[in-house]
Amino acid sequence: MRLYVGNLSFETTENDLEDLFGQYGTVSEVALMMDRMTGRSRGFAFVTMSSPAEGQAAIGALDRREVAGRNLTVNEARPREERSGGGGGGGSRRFDQQRSNTRSSFSRPRR
Repeated sequence: MRLYVGNLSFETTENDLEDLFGQYGTVSEVALMMDRMTGRSRGFAFVTMSSPAEGQAAIGALDRREVAGRNLTVNEARPREERSGGGGGGGSRRFDQQRSNTRSSFSRPRR
């Protein structure tokens, strides 16, 4: 069972989570989410327990529990939603320059 663990202290490590959740069963995987730019923790993780019963035991014991000065949020992880094709993009600089050379849509029409 995959669990979402939120409101983590930024100093929390994967080993800390493995030790904490290991009290309630076998931890199969710990994935602490890190910021790509800074290398710091983003304050949440996913912990996979080997069975649903162990996952429920961990949720019951750890949800809203204070760890490292913060009240944890622990619940069953939701499946990741499919991402759509994304936004429209930024356009090209060349196109924007060409467009700025044309008449503004706010100028008076020529007579």
